[in-house]
Amino acid sequence: MPCYVLLPSPFLGPAVWAPVAALLGPDVVVPAPRGDTPAEIAASFARQIPDRDDLVLVPHSNAGLYAPALASARRARRLVFTDAILPPPTGRTAVAPEGFQRALRDLTGADGRLPPWTGWWPPEAVDALFPDAATRAAVEREQSRMPFAYLTASVDAPAGWDARPATYLAFGDAYADERADAERRGWPVRTFHGGHLHMLADPAGVAAAIAESPE
Repeated sequence: MPCYVLLPSPFLGPAVWAPVAALLGPDVVVPAPRGDTPAEIAASFARQIPDRDDLVLVPHSNAGLYAPALASARRARRLVFTDAILPPPTGRTAVAPEGFQRALRDLTGADGRLPPWTGWWPPEAVDALFPDAATRAAVEREQSRMPFAYLTASVDAPAGWDARPATYLAFGDAYADERADAERRGWPVRTFHGGHLHMLADPAGVAAAIAESPE
């Protein structure tokens, strides 16, 4: 059995992966992202990932930025991007596109920090992401108020990171461009009809898709 490393977005925390982690077996690691800059976040992930040769990295959302460097440094066996940013084969990727930065700038507080992630969206859209109030509370307790400056940064992908097998799981169409990119690369792609936190609504389906991703 491989060791699954479920990477949550730096804006959220391990609770988003808890139901899936419980179904993937005993050999699962869910690092807690820490830090205000890409370098700090990457280092926090790296400290929590074991040094072994049977890792399957499973980044969600913004954590996709960190998968290339982590996969290369830890000799990951394969990657499963889940509704995540998909970096290029090499080069830098912006944490957030300029249009998204403009949309969030007005939400930034006097301290230069963004509100928690669930405060970015209309209440009815957020309500639909969670299967119940208890799950929502667990996720919201772990949210980070990231500095707006984080959105303006970029993360480097080392050459060769995508030489290993990789799969893309999309939750709806929010990451349609990334899904199309994965298809162009010849990766296996699967789309679940759900929201961005679909792993909370259908942990069994998502866990099975991760476990069945080809090597």
